[in-house]
Amino acid sequence: MADIKKYNLGGEQIGSVALDDALLEGVANTQMVKDYLVAYRANQRQWSASTKSRAEVNHSGQKPHPQKGTGKARQGYLGSPQYKGGGRVFGPKPKFDQHVKINKKEKRAVIRSLLVQKIQEQHLHILSVEGLSKPKTKSIVGFLKKMNLCQKRVLFVGGDFFASMDYEIESVEELAKIEESYVASAVQKDVVVKSLRNVPKLSFSLLPNLNGYEVILNQDIVLLDGNIDQLVSILGGEVVI
Repeated sequence: MADIKKYNLGGEQIGSVALDDALLEGVANTQMVKDYLVAYRANQRQWSASTKSRAEVNHSGQKPHPQKGTGKARQGYLGSPQYKGGGRVFGPKPKFDQHVKINKKEKRAVIRSLLVQKIQEQHLHILSVEGLSKPKTKSIVGFLKKMNLCQKRVLFVGGDFFASMDYEIESVEELAKIEESYVASAVQKDVVVKSLRNVPKLSFSLLPNLNGYEVILNQDIVLLDGNIDQLVSILGGEVVI
């Protein structure tokens, strides 16, 4: 069994969530993780850098000076690379076929493996933001100080409200309750994001949008309370308690 400790904004432990050991088995090998990270970073490049060659620059084609009689070296074109405004030799050109394909199963396995590593090393925590009704950076900083997370890269993770809905709406009353819950969830996320955006090295992401590079880049992960079910679904299991 693996325990994920749950804290309040004061940094006090108020509970824990136990995960089945089966969720922590079958991690990806290091080569798979490396291949995924290299591919992910390569795919973040725009590949849009572009320069003009001597054939593309806007020049008249006139010789700078006569071929003989001036004592200068022979020159044939003002658009040559040695002149200001001339073309560039071997300059970068846009590349639109550099995308590296990432297998979906491999991607999921790598993200799951990195999350499992964070859990095993006790670098994944659950935070209850109850009482945080409006943006307040001081509360987040106080929590970080209590947890000794200051000056560290910390990723705050929230859940996707609609990702946990696997049923059909059967009545208007049920729809009204869902809308009310959605508004409350959106307000909570907005409050948390605004509370931490002015603190260096802090970032926020949703669980469905989580990628392996974010997980490995940040030293600790703080999961907002109420989203443990979505985390467990990513790990491929169910909550034990």
